[in-house]
Amino acid sequence: MQKASSKRKVRSQRREMKEKQPSKWKEILLKILYWVGEILTVFLAGLSVLLALSVRWMFATWTNLSMDELVYHLTAPLDGTNTDMIWDYVRVCAVPTVLVIFFLVLIRMAWRKKEKVHLFRGIINLTALVGIILVLVYTWVELGIGNYLKNRNTESNFIEEEYVDPMDVAVVFPEQKRNLIYIFLESMETTYSDVDDGGAFDENVIPELTEIAQTNEDFSGIDPKLNGGYSLEGTTWTMGAMFAQTSGLPLNLSISANDMDTQDSFFPGITTLGDILSDAGYTQTLLIGSEAQFGGRKLYFQEHGNYEMEDYNYAIENGLIPSDYKVWWGYEDQKLFEFAKEKLLQLSQEDEPFNLTMLTVDTHFEDGYVCEQCPTEYDTQYSNVMACSSRQVGEFLKWIQQQDFYENTTIVISGDHPTMDSDYCAEIDQEGNYDRRVFTAYINAAAYAQDQQERTYSTFDNFPTTLAALGVQIDGDRLGLGTNLFSGKQTLLEEFGKSKVNAELKKKSEFLEKLSAVNKTNDALLIREGKMNGADADIDMTHIAEGYIPVAVTNVSDSIVNNLQGLLLTVWTEDGQADVTWYELNPDEEGNYAGVIDLSRFNYKSGTYYVNVRAVEQSKREYDIDCMEINVP
Repeated sequence: MQKASSKRKVRSQRREMKEKQPSKWKEILLKILYWVGEILTVFLAGLSVLLALSVRWMFATWTNLSMDELVYHLTAPLDGTNTDMIWDYVRVCAVPTVLVIFFLVLIRMAWRKKEKVHLFRGIINLTALVGIILVLVYTWVELGIGNYLKNRNTESNFIEEEYVDPMDVAVVFPEQKRNLIYIFLESMETTYSDVDDGGAFDENVIPELTEIAQTNEDFSGIDPKLNGGYSLEGTTWTMGAMFAQTSGLPLNLSISANDMDTQDSFFPGITTLGDILSDAGYTQTLLIGSEAQFGGRKLYFQEHGNYEMEDYNYAIENGLIPSDYKVWWGYEDQKLFEFAKEKLLQLSQEDEPFNLTMLTVDTHFEDGYVCEQCPTEYDTQYSNVMACSSRQVGEFLKWIQQQDFYENTTIVISGDHPTMDSDYCAEIDQEGNYDRRVFTAYINAAAYAQDQQERTYSTFDNFPTTLAALGVQIDGDRLGLGTNLFSGKQTLLEEFGKSKVNAELKKKSEFLEKLSAVNKTNDALLIREGKMNGADADIDMTHIAEGYIPVAVTNVSDSIVNNLQGLLLTVWTEDGQADVTWYELNPDEEGNYAGVIDLSRFNYKSGTYYVNVRAVEQSKREYDIDCMEINVP
């Protein structure tokens, strides 16, 4: 009896123990939840660090960054972009994030058997979530995203009411038309001069430019201190600035700036400086040391004025620089001014008046490019680069003034926008007692300022003022949103104030959207957005046993053919494209393409293969034009 009782007791204890033990499936579920928790912890921690560093880098790289500007640059094509900025982001943001994740994983591995692991994980998750929220709130406030969204959804008629259509204005050229040299100086401000001369620095780093403005016209009246144009909303980056100064309008687009090259025109509903000069018989050239494709410059200047494009690619194609030569954004300003001299001598021998428009680049943020002509005069690199630019412009102007064509040539020198360098003007901005304006000077103009008082103006005013400087009579002295500064007529800033004008420019303008005439159903745009295929890809599965898969691509859309450099296959099998491989497709005479997927690169792996056909444009931009999945047995 005692033995039987003892056996029953043992069986009972075993049943209890078994009941207390989790089932096999429960154990699996718990393990899955455990690893999901681990991955989530690492992900949140990494995301928090990356966001914090990215926001810090963004505001350090672009001072006074606006939401409009950020949206434009995020959506603008990378064609021609200085890759130093990309690597700087990787160094400052991506690398530290990877290191944080690595050390976090090491700590977790070391503590995997420690008690209170869940507490540790909870603290990390909570800290990361709080960090993400704080970063997002900070970004929201600093960029004024709330106001941006409000303005984007608030209609304003200001532009429509104040816009003067050049097509409705009588514009009369003098009998002998004057030549125009228009020089956009990258990031050049009056700020860099000394306080006594109207700048904000203790020491003048642009003495040559200061003298040029003081001895010519910058609309400062009888005051020798420098005066310049304000860069308003929609004009604070290079393409926006060039557009504003030649059209009198802000550059606000209803589609991504990244996609403007899919359009057949760039604001076809407007008349610009280039259009007016072209109609008057001018030969026009855009001379730049970077790629004209970047930011939509090529499309705009060809559409409005039929400018000849002489950019970085032109220099290579015509043997002006070696095929493998590239510094900074293309080639440096030293070469730009030398090429400009050759071009001017050529243009001056022709019968038609000319417009040579130039854009410098050495003074681009961050810190500029130090060429062999730049001595070390100042404590900071950017000051040395600005001083070098000032010296080069001064020498270039002296050369022009020695040429026979100078007598009948007007020169406009204008900064494109205030610098975005992270720290160069940080102290000035912090003090808040100086209004930063772009450098402005009109040289050898065929007009005289009627008002000897200092003018308050924006870069919109450059549009009619440049024509007036050529001796052109403008009925009403207004074009676009700009006013002829040689006249006594008030500018929009003088009439309404800078704050009022800026506030209205931030708002949505149906009128401006109509002028842009963006075609959102354009085939090239739809293909780029992934809303339709741009080609047909056929897979031949009969050679799998031999270790390869032929691919044929036909029916490439006519809407993208003209810009194609070639087609690529991107192939991968793993999540996250960890094993992605690129294959170049070879074209034939009929416009079809063919290539082969080499299965050995994937160790002859079976399963699902993801295959994308990618278009590579002349500008090096890439996007998918067909996507498929294939199953390899």
